[in-house]
Amino acid sequence: MVRNNHLTLLLSCLVMLPLMVESRIRHFKWEVNYLPWSPDCSTESLLIAINGHFPGPTIRARAGDAIVVELHNKLPTEGVVIHWHGITQFESPWADGTASISQCAINPEETFIYRFKVDKAGTYFYHGHHGMQRSAGLYGSLIVEVAEGKQEPFHYNAELSLLLSDWWHQSIYQQMVDLHSKPFRWIGEPQSLLIEGKGRHNCSLKAYEEDKNKDPDLVPTTLCPKNNKSECAPHVLQVEPNKTYRLRIASVTSLASLNFAFGNHKLVLVEADGSYIQPVTVESLDIYSGETYSLLLHTNQDPSTNYWASASIISRHPKTPPGLAILNYRPNPSSLLPRSAPPTPPKWNDTARAIAFARKIVADPLRNTNPPASAIHRIVLLNTQNKINGYTKWAINNVSLVLPATPYLGSIRYGLHSAFDFHTNPPEDFPENYDIFRPPQNPNATTGNAVYKLKLGSTVDVILQNANLLTEGTSEVHPWHLHGHDFWVLGFGDGRFNWQRDAARFNLKDPPRKNTVALFPYGWTAIRFVADNPGVWAFHCHIEPHLHMGMGVVIAEGVDRVRNVPRDVLGCGMTRRLIGPHGP
Repeated sequence: MVRNNHLTLLLSCLVMLPLMVESRIRHFKWEVNYLPWSPDCSTESLLIAINGHFPGPTIRARAGDAIVVELHNKLPTEGVVIHWHGITQFESPWADGTASISQCAINPEETFIYRFKVDKAGTYFYHGHHGMQRSAGLYGSLIVEVAEGKQEPFHYNAELSLLLSDWWHQSIYQQMVDLHSKPFRWIGEPQSLLIEGKGRHNCSLKAYEEDKNKDPDLVPTTLCPKNNKSECAPHVLQVEPNKTYRLRIASVTSLASLNFAFGNHKLVLVEADGSYIQPVTVESLDIYSGETYSLLLHTNQDPSTNYWASASIISRHPKTPPGLAILNYRPNPSSLLPRSAPPTPPKWNDTARAIAFARKIVADPLRNTNPPASAIHRIVLLNTQNKINGYTKWAINNVSLVLPATPYLGSIRYGLHSAFDFHTNPPEDFPENYDIFRPPQNPNATTGNAVYKLKLGSTVDVILQNANLLTEGTSEVHPWHLHGHDFWVLGFGDGRFNWQRDAARFNLKDPPRKNTVALFPYGWTAIRFVADNPGVWAFHCHIEPHLHMGMGVVIAEGVDRVRNVPRDVLGCGMTRRLIGPHGP
C-alpha cells in the first residue's frame, strides 16, 4: 500500500513537471531614487528613477510566470507605490500598487515585495500611483510573451518597443500645489513630448538644418545644434530593409492624447491592451494615456534613407512640438536625417475622426470571448468639472474622490467600517434634467470616499458620460482605466446616453477587450465587465492632474474571499492596529 502511494506520488509529479518547467519566477531588485536629468535637454530637474535609470528597467516574462519585485524606497521624504498597469492581479489584489486602495505607501528606507502572476501575454507597463509620481518619470515597460510552446497569431522578424510620455519643466510638487490653489492655477501644456524618455525643447529641424548648411561636418547627435549632449540625440529604432517588426507601444502620458506615425509607412494594428484584435491597417495610431498597442511595421520603403517617427498632440490645442525619433534603415548611419518632413498629424479637434478610429478596433473573434448578453448592474458616471469651497475639482456624479488614510482593501477585509464612508452608496446615475452641453447650473460638488459594492460574479455595464466644463463650449477627452479587470468596449456615441435608444446599438458581436478607453467630448462610452476578481479596485481618468483633482471611483467585489493579505500593506491608518507579532 505504501509502495502504491509512492508510485501515485511519482506519477503525479511527472504529470506536473511540464507545468513547473513552463513557468518561472522572475526576480527583480529595485531602488527608487531621485535622478538629476533633462529629458528634453533644457532645464535640469529631479525625476524619479529606478536603479538610476529613466525610463525604468523593462520587465520581460512569459504568460504564467510569477513576478517578484523587491522595491526599496530611497526617496528621502515621500512614499511610493508601483502599479502594474493591465495586470489583473487575480488572487493578489494587494499587489495592484494603488496607494490608499490596495496598500499603504512604501515609506522612505522601507522595502516592499510585490508578488504576482502574469497570466496573459500582451503589452503592458508599470508606473507610480502615489501623488503625481508618474509625471516625474516613474514608469517602465512590462512585456509578457506567450507561454513556452505557444505562438503568436501573426508573424514578425524582430521586436521593438516604445514608451510615449510628456514632460514639464515645473516640478510635480509645484504642480500639485497649483492644482490645489485658490484661485486655480492650471499646470499648462507640457513643454515637450518624449519618445522612450527622449525629447526636444526650444529647438527645431529648421535650426538644425541651418547649422548643417554652415558646417557640413556637423554630427547630428541632437536636433538642438547648440546642445551636443549625447542624451539629446533622438531615440533611434534600428531596422533592416524588407523585414516585419512588431512594435509594442504604450502611452504613459500625464495629460496628452497622441497620434503616432512613421513617415511613408503604414501600420497594422494587431493587439490592444493585451488582447488580440482583428488586424487593421492604418496611416497612424491614436493612443490615449494608459493604452497599449502592438503594431506590425513592414520596412518596405526606400532603404537608402531614414524616416521620422512622430508623436503629436490631439484632443487639446497643440502648444507642444511633436516628439521625434528616427527609424534607421541599416546600414544607413543613425545620424542620417530623413529626407522627408515628419508626418502631418490629423486636426487636433476632429472628434468625428477620432471616434471613427476608435471604432476600427474590434476583437479577433477566434481568440476572444464575447461578453455576456446582458448585465444585471448598471452604473452611469457623469464626468464634470466643479467647485468645492472655491477650489476647482473634477467630480463623478457630483462627488470628487478623496482617498482615505486607511487602504480600502485592509479596512473592508477586516471590518474597519469607520475608516471610510462604508455605509453610503455612491450615486449610480445623475439627474434627468442635467444639460451636458452647458456649464453646470450649480457648479458646487462634494467630496466623498464611498465604494461601489458589486456582487461577485455579476455582469456590470458602465456608461461614461461626458459633459461641458465650467467654461462655456469646452469638453475634454478622458481616458478611463479600470484596475483588476479587462472590459468589453460596447460602443461610443454623441450627446446624452439613452438606454432605450443606444443600448440597442451595443456591439456584442466583436467588441474589443481593453483596460483603458477614451471618453470623447460631449459623448458617452459604454463598457461591460464581469466582477469576478475579489478585491478593491480603482476606476479613474488616467490623466494625472484629473485623478489628483478627484476624477475617479472605487469598486469592491468579494473582499471576504481575499486571503493571505501581507502584513506590509497594512501599516498605515487604522490598519496599524491589526499588525501584531504574527500579523492579522
